[in-house]
Amino acid sequence: MPRKAAKTTAPFNIAIVGQRGRLSFEAILFAASLRAKSPGFQGHLLVAEPQPGPNWEGDPRIAQEDVRQTLTDLGAEIVPFETPHFGAHYPYGNKIEMLAALPKGEPFVFFDTDTLILDEISTLPFDFNTPSASMRRTGTWPEIELYGPGYTEIWSSLYDKFGLDFASSIDPNEPDEYWGRYLYFNAGYFFGACPQKFGKLFTEYALAIRDDPPRALVCQSLDPWLDQVALPLVIHALGGSRKSAVHGMLDGTHSCHYRMFPLLYARESEAVIATLEEIAAPNKIKKVLKSYDPIKRMVYQGRGDKVRALFDQNDMPRKEQAIRNRIKSNGFWMR
Repeated sequence: MPRKAAKTTAPFNIAIVGQRGRLSFEAILFAASLRAKSPGFQGHLLVAEPQPGPNWEGDPRIAQEDVRQTLTDLGAEIVPFETPHFGAHYPYGNKIEMLAALPKGEPFVFFDTDTLILDEISTLPFDFNTPSASMRRTGTWPEIELYGPGYTEIWSSLYDKFGLDFASSIDPNEPDEYWGRYLYFNAGYFFGACPQKFGKLFTEYALAIRDDPPRALVCQSLDPWLDQVALPLVIHALGGSRKSAVHGMLDGTHSCHYRMFPLLYARESEAVIATLEEIAAPNKIKKVLKSYDPIKRMVYQGRGDKVRALFDQNDMPRKEQAIRNRIKSNGFWMR
């Protein structure tokens, strides 16, 4: 009996940010992994590129023509966007402002550029009318100060600021004043039904928090956390949830947010490393990627294998800082 084809979702677009330097080379790897591992993807791969302006000291656009051509050859479309609010002062704001340049009314998934696609993404059960984001997160924000406001006071002040229902955002299965009780995501990926609607609210909330934060945030840093503070409010306002059928597939079987190449080799699965080395192997891609030193040394010159040998992947240090410190002490850290 012939094998039944996997059901695909309706077409959607994927967006990443590409700009001068590290992100442009990561964008090539992302595009190559999407093409290799998800041949059924029918949407557009949009590489959002910030344009020069008053919020950049230099030109943030992808400089090398061979990088631009490689992205195009891999099926990507480079989409320019303006950065009137953030730019170099808060580069994480790129993922907020680029949404305005994406096609209106077309479902989208945003990924951080330091992500690899590992399997067919077109078959994942996205519900774009119920937006969500990465649950591969830790309690990075807020940092509770002695005698300062607690989690409930801080988060409820933000919901109150935007007229949102705080009580319905709570996870009642988690204890009071534990960070996981409160809606919080990693902004490494997020998705929704319309990027412009999502982006308009994301921009509004992020600017309001940055420029006029509630009093309960007086002890809290918003750099680099601003995007992750505003994101759950946006998702909640749009009817989204911490629950999604794609959790565990994204940041799991179908994608990997590796963040930095030394961390990838230290802690990710053999399948992730095999994917990286497979997509980086073709001579046409290799020639371009070798101009970026961390990829050249980690992937092509074997430094990644030396990093991996420092760790027992079945008994990894619990804290990322310990992983970083071991890599650095052996002289293998790169970013």
